[in-house]
Amino acid sequence: MKVLLVANVLPPRDLSGAGEQVLQLAWGLREAGCEVEILGRDRCGPNVSKLAFPWRARRAVRRMVRAWRPDVVQVHESDGGLVIRDLARLEGPSRPLLVALQQVSYVRERKAVRPLVDHDQDARVVARPVGSELVFRVLRTPLHVALGRLSARRSDLRLAPSRATALEIEHDYGVEGVRVVPNVTGAPLDARTWESAQAPDSDEPAVGEPYVLAVGRLRIRKGMEILLRALAQVRDRGHRPRLVVAGDGERREALGALCRRLGLGASVHWAGRCSRSGTARLRRRAAALIVPSTYEGMPLVVLEAMSDGVPVIASAVSGIPEVVVDGETGWLVPPERSAALAGALIQAMSDPDAARVRGEAGRRRLDQRFRPHHAARDWLEAVGSVGVPVPGMWENPPG
Repeated sequence: MKVLLVANVLPPRDLSGAGEQVLQLAWGLREAGCEVEILGRDRCGPNVSKLAFPWRARRAVRRMVRAWRPDVVQVHESDGGLVIRDLARLEGPSRPLLVALQQVSYVRERKAVRPLVDHDQDARVVARPVGSELVFRVLRTPLHVALGRLSARRSDLRLAPSRATALEIEHDYGVEGVRVVPNVTGAPLDARTWESAQAPDSDEPAVGEPYVLAVGRLRIRKGMEILLRALAQVRDRGHRPRLVVAGDGERREALGALCRRLGLGASVHWAGRCSRSGTARLRRRAAALIVPSTYEGMPLVVLEAMSDGVPVIASAVSGIPEVVVDGETGWLVPPERSAALAGALIQAMSDPDAARVRGEAGRRRLDQRFRPHHAARDWLEAVGSVGVPVPGMWENPPG
């Protein structure tokens, strides 16, 4: 089977969880006997921007379909909406099966750009979107919603990384039968595939200092203000928490100011935008990974932490509860509740041996459900369910 994967963001040019999933799935499908080609911005012409990709990809994909004759064309995220629309007009044997894999519903992504409320502090508004986030909500998300809806409605098969996201796409885009192909990690890819010259290694904290880690772009739906307030509560209960933040974004200045107001200046280390290898080094030494988001799809950083045996403390939102088992592989807390998050942090820091047990349980769960061969198996089952012949799967899949 020939499979063409179309994606706007890909490593090493982009540090993107969605782009990494393209590579993970491609590796799994190749191991299963498929021929796989990946078409990104670099194959659409010189200096094609992310914004121009939805339009520029159309011609490049049409050329690839004529020359290579793939059996399946899969677009990732909403950026492939115009590609799906164009190919849906083809007739006869030259028309491939059209698949749309969408990591999030942009209807929900848009709604997530809103004031952040701490429900453990009298529903107090603790942060509001900044200018660039409001521009994203007002100007960019309507385009993403339109393209995402077009992808979902004109494709032959719709996929999502979690059951929660599948239900969101069905409801928000007016479609049925969205299948789940989970995000995964563990493909033995060349390290050069992942690294970007624009992402320097982090300024790591001193060896021997225990810390918890937060990773990601600093935007309002990541809930960092809730985390900082939880950290202050942990300190007020007599503990000495240490937080390392790997990431940058539009809220960095506001978050730094909040740290100073809460008296956390010495407790928070801002590592900035890190390379993948730098983030991995920080993650492997962390006592726990913290994900206080208000909205996600199925975050890759959670899978990577579990792969390293690092326990996860996360908001029970979106696809996260389908990966993290509360009390077994980590802690799940309600979103936008600083006291609940503080309680989980205290548990993790007070009993590091028990935290390590949860981390090891997370590694086992990952090996059982969230490796590339699991994604390939579910993808082939989904494609086979719409009548496309698929290659025989291995009897003993790799671990």
